[in-house]
Amino acid sequence: MKKTDFLKEVVAKKKERVVLAKQLLPEEDLKTKISGLAVTRPFLSAINRPKAISLIAEIKKQSPSAGIICESFNHQEIAQSYERAGAQAISVLTEEDFFAGNVVYINEIKSLVKLPVLRKDFIFEAYQIYESRFFGADAVLLIADLLSKDKITELMGLAQELGMDTLVEVHDEKELKKVLGLKVPLLGINNRDLRTLETDLKTTERLITLVPKDKAVVVESGIKSYQDVLFLKILGVKAVLVGESILRVQDRQ
Repeated sequence: MKKTDFLKEVVAKKKERVVLAKQLLPEEDLKTKISGLAVTRPFLSAINRPKAISLIAEIKKQSPSAGIICESFNHQEIAQSYERAGAQAISVLTEEDFFAGNVVYINEIKSLVKLPVLRKDFIFEAYQIYESRFFGADAVLLIADLLSKDKITELMGLAQELGMDTLVEVHDEKELKKVLGLKVPLLGINNRDLRTLETDLKTTERLITLVPKDKAVVVESGIKSYQDVLFLKILGVKAVLVGESILRVQDRQ
């Protein structure tokens, strides 16, 4: 896989999926169905705890960088184990072709746990925000590298209108500069370069010095140990999003 292939390839596949989804469930139908749904669970307030670093525990069967992560994959059982272990929120990978996810997992998980759920996917248009709300998401991930400033603002506004929080993810200085001028409620720093799939915890160490102190920061990828978490807490990080490291552990509690 060439250096710039992964992000381009996953977005191309996702665009095909969105076209199909619109045929099966048109946007106007989605809007109608959303109007009668129960209120969402507060995601931002669940992880934004004073003097504590929160855990957003991720559910995914596989990834392009790691292959199959969890052989005996049962998303509902994993979610329950996360809640028992004391996680503050859950992240669900819903991308189908590279991560073997599914958006229907969200409500199936929420039927068994009380934690708020983040939909983690490659979102680039309004239809996917409506879709996220319909399938039970309490928050959505927006990847700055995929979106213009105007599009980030538009999708954040729509998510808020529908009662969802937004986690806006950056990986480098250019992306951080793009989003800092926006009213981003929750900033994610991804230590993984989505183009090369390489991971470096120093990404957070470098970028967090450029983030205003009053901005809540979530760190994603490359967190392997308790020492990593302590290091990030010292840097002022509000929450860590961890998947692979805990999914590979037999006893998650």
